Amino acid sequence: MTYPLEMKRASRDFKVRRGVLGMRDMSLRAVDTVSLHVERGETLGLVGESGCGKSTLARMAVGLIAPSSGEVLLDGQSLSSYAAEERARRIQMVFQDPFSSLNPRLRVGASVAEPLRMTRPELSSGQIEEKVCAILEQVELRPEQARLFPHEFSGGQRQRIAVARALVADPALVVCDEPVSALDASVQAQVLNLLRDMQDERGLGYLFISHDLGVVGFMSHRIAVMYLGRLVELAARDELFRHPAHPYSQALLAAAPGRGGTPLSGEMPSPFDPPQGCAFHPRCPFVRDLCREQAPEAKEEGGHIVRCHYPL
Repeated sequence: MTYPLEMKRASRDFKVRRGVLGMRDMSLRAVDTVSLHVERGETLGLVGESGCGKSTLARMAVGLIAPSSGEVLLDGQSLSSYAAEERARRIQMVFQDPFSSLNPRLRVGASVAEPLRMTRPELSSGQIEEKVCAILEQVELRPEQARLFPHEFSGGQRQRIAVARALVADPALVVCDEPVSALDASVQAQVLNLLRDMQDERGLGYLFISHDLGVVGFMSHRIAVMYLGRLVELAARDELFRHPAHPYSQALLAAAPGRGGTPLSGEMPSPFDPPQGCAFHPRCPFVRDLCREQAPEAKEEGGHIVRCHYPL
């Protein structure tokens, strides 16, 4: 079976120079052998603390950076085999900060039109303008606002523009990297509802990335939990919320507003010096000797995947 997006044991390493006096090159593994897929019309949520590798994974998914090993597939074919124009037609991205993702020197209409000009060269200027006005109306902006510049809009309106630009070329899948974290709560709800409406109308698949488990729960059909570059749990949303099997997932849920649980203590280890064995063991309240000695393999039961020696 082919999927709009699939990752097979995808990893990404970076070379980083460290040290004050004796500069030396070090390798940092930001994403470590991740396997996942997004089905047509579904939202796969990806959640984890800042620095766990979520944004690196997002950029790998759309081809902004290549995996160091493993594969990223679009519709069953390697992402690297697509020309840039075809890749842009199939998959788009909504970034965290709508202001920095929009060219301040371009009018909004020109920014929204960029994917169309890239992927549909056969369209006339009039046809492009018509499609831009139509998509602006779909995201609840007025067509005449296409003449304005990004600084003339509020944060929520700018994110609507970013959504319009991502959808104007009619991709099958959109990667949303923290798309509402820079917005206040009321505007967050408007943008999230807009994304869900667009999904219902177009059958879109979303890879939806956030550190906020409440937002991910609202948007997602399935949820993947990431820690220090690796997926530690993946399950249907309701299953994960009812029966989190990994201690890290349980701690994230406990820390969510209204849950009344004990927040996770300590900080995520440095990716330059990851712990031996299970990467989570320094913070795990259920740690045993095996956890300190050996990294756990992923286990699956009924579509619920967990990477833990002693799942809860």
